[in-house]
Amino acid sequence: MSLDEAARQLELAAHDTQVAFDCIGLGEIERAHTHTITARAAADAAEVALRIALAELSPEEAERAGEKAMERIVEEEEGSRR
Repeated sequence: MSLDEAARQLELAAHDTQVAFDCIGLGEIERAHTHTITARAAADAAEVALRIALAELSPEEAERAGEKAMERIVEEEEGSRR
């Protein structure tokens, strides 16, 4: 797993967390529960990716990989807006 994957999973977790929060406000408790479970699964996947990165990457390699991951995310977001 890469830092790209960790970042992607964290984005998914944040999205599902927001959806769960909104569902609670709408009284849709079952949907909130479902999105809470998927948010937790995404956060767990991100944690695994980060744990692997901690074991395998030097601080310098992690910095470079993190910068590349963020650049890819920005490029993907810009591409989806077009």
